[in-house]
Amino acid sequence: MGTLLRVSRSIDRFNEFVGRNVAWLVLAAVLISAGNATIRKTFDMSSNAWLEVQWYLFGAVFMLAAGCTLRRNEHVRIDVLAGNLSKRTRDWIDLFGHFVFLLPFCLMMTYLAWPFFWRSFKNGEMSSNAGGLIIWPAKAVILAGFILLTLQAVSEIIKRIAIIRGLIEEEPGHDHVLPPQVEAATEMKGARDA
Repeated sequence: MGTLLRVSRSIDRFNEFVGRNVAWLVLAAVLISAGNATIRKTFDMSSNAWLEVQWYLFGAVFMLAAGCTLRRNEHVRIDVLAGNLSKRTRDWIDLFGHFVFLLPFCLMMTYLAWPFFWRSFKNGEMSSNAGGLIIWPAKAVILAGFILLTLQAVSEIIKRIAIIRGLIEEEPGHDHVLPPQVEAATEMKGARDA
Protein backbone atom coordinates (compact mmCIF):
# COMPACT_ATOMS: atom_id res chain seq x y z
CA MET A 1 0.00 0.00 0.00
CA GLY A 2 2.99 2.31 0.60
CA THR A 3 3.88 2.30 -3.10
CA LEU A 4 0.29 3.07 -4.07
CA LEU A 5 0.21 5.98 -1.61
CA ARG A 6 3.43 7.37 -3.12
CA VAL A 7 1.84 7.12 -6.58
CA SER A 8 -1.25 8.86 -5.18
CA ARG A 9 0.84 11.69 -3.72
CA SER A 10 2.63 12.12 -7.07
CA ILE A 11 -0.70 12.35 -8.90
CA ASP A 12 -1.96 14.84 -6.31
CA ARG A 13 1.13 17.03 -6.69
CA PHE A 14 0.89 16.96 -10.49
CA ASN A 15 -2.82 17.84 -10.56
CA GLU A 16 -2.26 20.58 -8.00
CA PHE A 17 0.54 22.01 -10.17
CA VAL A 18 -1.67 21.90 -13.28
CA GLY A 19 -4.62 23.43 -11.43
CA ARG A 20 -2.59 26.32 -10.02
CA ASN A 21 -1.06 27.13 -13.40
CA VAL A 22 -4.24 26.71 -15.43
CA ALA A 23 -5.88 29.29 -13.19
CA TRP A 24 -3.82 31.93 -15.01
CA LEU A 25 -5.81 31.16 -18.15
CA VAL A 26 -8.81 32.79 -16.47
CA LEU A 27 -6.90 36.07 -16.40
CA ALA A 28 -5.91 35.63 -20.05
CA ALA A 29 -9.54 34.93 -20.99
CA VAL A 30 -10.76 38.02 -19.12
CA LEU A 31 -8.13 40.27 -20.70
CA ILE A 32 -8.85 38.93 -24.20
CA SER A 33 -12.58 39.29 -23.63
CA ALA A 34 -12.20 42.88 -22.38
CA GLY A 35 -9.86 43.77 -25.25
CA ASN A 36 -12.17 42.19 -27.79
CA ALA A 37 -15.20 44.03 -26.39
CA THR A 38 -13.33 47.34 -26.32
CA ILE A 39 -12.16 46.98 -29.93
CA ARG A 40 -15.63 45.90 -31.04
CA LYS A 41 -17.33 48.90 -29.37
CA THR A 42 -14.62 51.46 -30.17
CA PHE A 43 -13.69 50.53 -33.72
CA ASP A 44 -16.76 48.49 -34.73
CA MET A 45 -14.46 45.55 -35.54
CA SER A 46 -14.59 41.96 -34.40
CA SER A 47 -12.73 38.73 -34.93
CA ASN A 48 -14.02 35.17 -34.67
CA ALA A 49 -10.51 34.05 -33.78
CA TRP A 50 -10.52 36.17 -30.60
CA LEU A 51 -13.94 34.83 -29.62
CA GLU A 52 -12.75 31.27 -30.17
CA VAL A 53 -9.62 31.89 -28.11
CA GLN A 54 -11.89 32.89 -25.23
CA TRP A 55 -13.86 29.63 -25.60
CA TYR A 56 -10.67 27.59 -25.82
CA LEU A 57 -9.29 29.20 -22.67
CA PHE A 58 -12.53 28.67 -20.74
CA GLY A 59 -12.66 25.05 -21.88
CA ALA A 60 -9.02 24.54 -20.91
CA VAL A 61 -9.61 25.91 -17.41
CA PHE A 62 -12.68 23.75 -16.93
CA MET A 63 -11.14 20.53 -18.28
CA LEU A 64 -7.58 20.79 -17.00
CA ALA A 65 -8.55 21.91 -13.48
CA ALA A 66 -11.12 19.12 -12.98
CA GLY A 67 -8.52 16.79 -11.44
CA CYS A 68 -7.33 19.49 -9.06
CA THR A 69 -10.94 20.25 -8.10
CA LEU A 70 -11.52 16.59 -7.26
CA ARG A 71 -8.27 16.46 -5.28
CA ARG A 72 -9.36 19.46 -3.22
CA ASN A 73 -12.82 17.96 -2.71
CA GLU A 74 -14.40 21.10 -4.20
CA HIS A 75 -16.72 19.34 -6.61
CA VAL A 76 -20.49 19.43 -6.22
CA ARG A 77 -21.92 16.94 -3.77
CA ILE A 78 -25.15 16.52 -1.89
CA ASP A 79 -23.95 17.30 1.63
CA VAL A 80 -27.48 17.71 2.96
CA LEU A 81 -27.81 13.92 2.86
CA ALA A 82 -24.19 12.96 3.48
CA GLY A 83 -23.87 15.32 6.46
CA ASN A 84 -26.17 13.09 8.51
CA LEU A 85 -24.05 10.00 7.89
CA SER A 86 -20.98 8.87 9.80
CA LYS A 87 -17.56 9.65 8.38
CA ARG A 88 -16.92 5.96 7.77
CA THR A 89 -20.16 5.66 5.77
CA ARG A 90 -19.25 8.75 3.75
CA ASP A 91 -15.83 7.25 3.04
CA TRP A 92 -17.45 4.05 1.76
CA ILE A 93 -19.90 6.05 -0.37
CA ASP A 94 -16.96 8.03 -1.85
CA LEU A 95 -15.03 4.84 -2.57
CA PHE A 96 -18.07 3.25 -4.21
CA GLY A 97 -18.85 6.38 -6.25
CA HIS A 98 -15.27 6.86 -7.42
CA PHE A 99 -14.81 3.20 -8.32
CA VAL A 100 -18.21 2.41 -9.85
CA PHE A 101 -19.15 5.72 -11.47
CA LEU A 102 -16.26 8.19 -11.77
CA LEU A 103 -13.43 5.89 -12.86
CA PRO A 104 -15.40 4.01 -15.57
CA PHE A 105 -16.82 7.29 -16.88
CA CYS A 106 -13.35 8.87 -17.08
CA LEU A 107 -11.87 5.80 -18.76
CA MET A 108 -14.69 5.72 -21.31
CA MET A 109 -14.34 9.46 -22.04
CA THR A 110 -10.56 9.13 -22.42
CA TYR A 111 -11.06 6.21 -24.78
CA LEU A 112 -13.60 8.19 -26.84
CA ALA A 113 -11.62 11.45 -26.75
CA TRP A 114 -8.51 9.94 -28.35
CA PRO A 115 -9.98 9.29 -31.85
CA PHE A 116 -11.99 12.53 -31.55
CA PHE A 117 -8.71 14.44 -31.10
CA TRP A 118 -6.60 12.33 -33.47
CA ARG A 119 -8.94 12.67 -36.49
CA SER A 120 -9.05 16.42 -35.96
CA PHE A 121 -5.25 16.64 -35.65
CA LYS A 122 -4.61 14.41 -38.67
CA ASN A 123 -7.06 16.33 -40.87
CA GLY A 124 -5.99 19.79 -39.69
CA GLU A 125 -9.62 20.52 -38.81
CA MET A 126 -10.46 24.21 -38.84
CA SER A 127 -13.35 26.14 -37.36
CA SER A 128 -16.29 26.63 -39.71
CA ASN A 129 -16.42 30.31 -38.68
CA ALA A 130 -14.75 32.84 -40.97
CA GLY A 131 -11.31 33.62 -39.56
CA GLY A 132 -11.69 30.83 -37.02
CA LEU A 133 -8.93 28.79 -35.42
CA ILE A 134 -7.72 25.23 -35.77
CA ILE A 135 -9.82 22.87 -33.66
CA TRP A 136 -7.47 20.10 -32.63
CA PRO A 137 -5.92 22.01 -29.66
CA ALA A 138 -9.38 22.30 -28.07
CA LYS A 139 -9.96 18.59 -28.63
CA ALA A 140 -6.52 17.82 -27.17
CA VAL A 141 -7.54 19.70 -24.03
CA ILE A 142 -10.60 17.46 -23.69
CA LEU A 143 -8.38 14.38 -23.91
CA ALA A 144 -5.82 15.82 -21.45
CA GLY A 145 -8.56 16.85 -19.03
CA PHE A 146 -10.03 13.35 -18.88
CA ILE A 147 -6.58 11.80 -18.50
CA LEU A 148 -5.90 14.09 -15.52
CA LEU A 149 -9.33 13.37 -14.03
CA THR A 150 -8.79 9.61 -14.48
CA LEU A 151 -5.45 9.82 -12.70
CA GLN A 152 -7.01 11.80 -9.86
CA ALA A 153 -9.86 9.28 -9.58
CA VAL A 154 -7.24 6.53 -9.13
CA SER A 155 -5.50 8.66 -6.50
CA GLU A 156 -8.76 9.26 -4.63
CA ILE A 157 -9.58 5.54 -4.64
CA ILE A 158 -6.14 4.73 -3.22
CA LYS A 159 -6.47 7.37 -0.50
CA ARG A 160 -10.04 6.35 0.39
CA ILE A 161 -8.98 2.69 0.80
CA ALA A 162 -6.06 3.79 2.99
CA ILE A 163 -8.36 5.99 5.10
CA ILE A 164 -10.89 3.19 5.55
CA ARG A 165 -8.10 0.81 6.56
CA GLY A 166 -6.78 3.40 9.03
CA LEU A 167 -3.43 3.77 7.28
CA ILE A 168 -3.71 7.53 6.74
CA GLU A 169 -5.81 10.36 8.10
CA GLU A 170 -8.12 12.56 6.04
CA GLU A 171 -6.29 15.67 4.85
CA PRO A 172 -7.43 18.79 6.71
CA GLY A 173 -10.16 20.53 4.75
CA HIS A 174 -10.87 17.44 2.63
CA ASP A 175 -13.55 15.90 4.83
CA HIS A 176 -17.18 16.47 3.93
CA VAL A 177 -17.88 19.84 5.48
CA LEU A 178 -21.42 21.11 5.54
CA PRO A 179 -22.06 24.64 4.34
CA PRO A 180 -22.86 26.91 7.35
CA GLN A 181 -26.56 27.25 6.49
CA VAL A 182 -26.99 23.47 6.18
CA GLU A 183 -25.07 22.86 9.41
CA ALA A 184 -27.29 25.38 11.25
CA ALA A 185 -30.44 23.74 9.88
CA THR A 186 -29.18 20.29 10.90
CA GLU A 187 -28.44 21.54 14.44
CA MET A 188 -31.89 23.15 14.70
CA LYS A 189 -33.53 19.90 13.56
CA GLY A 190 -31.50 17.97 16.14
CA ALA A 191 -32.53 20.42 18.87
CA ARG A 192 -36.23 20.07 17.94
CA ASP A 193 -36.01 16.27 17.90
CA ALA A 194 -34.35 16.17 21.34
